Amino acid sequence: MPNPMNESTFEAILNPTHLCSRPEVLARNCPVPRKAGVYAWYFRKVPPRVPTEGCHQVKATTLLYVGISPSKSSSSRQQLKERVRQHYNNNAFGSTLRLTLGCLLADELGIELRRVGSSGKRLTFTDGEQALSNWMEANALVTWMETPEPWVLEPQIISQLSLPLNLEHNESHPFYPVLAELRNKCRQRARQLPIWSDGALRGSSC
Repeated sequence: MPNPMNESTFEAILNPTHLCSRPEVLARNCPVPRKAGVYAWYFRKVPPRVPTEGCHQVKATTLLYVGISPSKSSSSRQQLKERVRQHYNNNAFGSTLRLTLGCLLADELGIELRRVGSSGKRLTFTDGEQALSNWMEANALVTWMETPEPWVLEPQIISQLSLPLNLEHNESHPFYPVLAELRNKCRQRARQLPIWSDGALRGSSC
């Protein structure tokens, strides 16, 4: 069994010397390494309805979500740099974090989850993805730690920290049923609406 989590072991994500912004991550000289590891998302502004009691805080930001790259079940060689950039610059189909944030911010940003593509199986916020990216640029910061088997550490971190935006391994969190229901409602609503025209995506990377 893995050793219990302690702050010194996870110093890089619990007490980061620097939190990276969207422009830094998307820059040519992106500091995120091409290594396996755990990444942690801190927020200047907390999305509506998200509880922050017990959440870890650093420099007026709140830790709400952690993720890993690659996952144990993944056959890809995706690493931290690619995954973090996807969260900042892709869409809700390729980013669980963007899906969650978009559902929480839908009313505030005036965006809506929709089916896209010829099959309609993909769900994104279509032309609202840019508004979501802008919100993340203003409010979402990221840090990380390298580790060869991040899937070993992920459940430990989630079980010992309050991370309201995580669903996997986090069923005991009081916000879990609220977030799960909200995401399901957004998906159900999207499936009842017509497929969004690909031509309206204006080059979105969905």
